[in-house]
Order: sequence, then C-alpha cells, then structure tokens
Amino acid sequence: MNLYEHTIIARQDTSPSEIKLLTEKYSKIIEKNDGEVVKTENWGLLNLSYLIKKNKKGSYIHFKIKGSGKVIDELEKNEAIDKKLLRYLTIKVKEFDLKTNYFTKKDDNEKKEKLKN
Repeated sequence: MNLYEHTIIARQDTSPSEIKLLTEKYSKIIEKNDGEVVKTENWGLLNLSYLIKKNKKGSYIHFKIKGSGKVIDELEKNEAIDKKLLRYLTIKVKEFDLKTNYFTKKDDNEKKEKLKN
C-alpha cells in the first residue's frame, strides 16, 4: 500500500454544504477503489497566489490516503471533469504527519496547549 497526500481546491463560491458533499463524494471514490482515507482536513477558504479561472480564493480540502495508484488515477479522472474544482494535487509520501494541523489559527493552538497543561 502506498501513502498519498491529496489536496483539492474548490471554487470560492462553493457553500459549506457543497464542500461536505465534495468530501463525501471523493471519499467514496477512494473506498470504492480499495483505498482508505486515513484523515480528511478542511483547510477553509484561502487566498490563491494568482487568479485561477477568475477566482482569487479557493476552499482547500486535504486527504491522507492509503491505496494503490489505481485509486489516484480514478480520483483524478473524476476531478478533471468536476466544474466545482479549480485544481488538485497528489503527492506520494513515505509516512503521514497526523499530529500537526497546519491550517488552524494560532489562537486555537495556544488555547489547546493551555487546556492540556
């Protein structure tokens, strides 16, 4: 089993309920092709470095996936025809970093650390 990190960027006008549907849709595609979604992260609406299809912002969804290359092929084939998506990227990794949450606000991280102590 290979390990992949897969990120999709949805259009800025996509509602939170549509984001949830996109997440469920692509999770089902992964599971249908004998893959496993280890973790899903919704990074929220972030600024893009440059305009993509006249959008300044995009909603980021990040998946950590275990599976074969067939899973990624099927996933990207479906994403290429999805009009709600601006971009997608898959990276093969050696291991997952499941502890760090990169896109939470610093205030949230500080509050969590104070609660632990």
